[in-house]
Amino acid sequence: MFDHVGVTVSNLERSRAFYAAALAPLGITERMRFETVIGFGREHPGFWIAEGTAAQTSPRTHLAFAAVSRLEVDAFHRAAIEAGGVDHGAPGLRPHYHPDYYGAFVLDPDGHNVEAVCHCSA
Repeated sequence: MFDHVGVTVSNLERSRAFYAAALAPLGITERMRFETVIGFGREHPGFWIAEGTAAQTSPRTHLAFAAVSRLEVDAFHRAAIEAGGVDHGAPGLRPHYHPDYYGAFVLDPDGHNVEAVCHCSA
């Protein structure tokens, strides 16, 4: 669990467009913006992207966003792919984590591993 998390991205507007589309099915929207930083969240910004140089980015950061249903996970995956993400694990059960772990994974424009997960049965 986290209060907020941030990642460095190489192109703020490209990443803003990606995350705006990919996170919309989860009810997560842009909540705050500064010159080179954008915060996304449901009620308050808990996920931040900040523009930086390639040396500042940390590729393959893993971010898992909570979904309230398996349908939200499916919608996240579709939206993320349509927004330019790369499939990194189609929606489905991951019983090696636990029997009701339903997740989907994409790589964002900077290679960060982004997941939506639901821990509910059916």
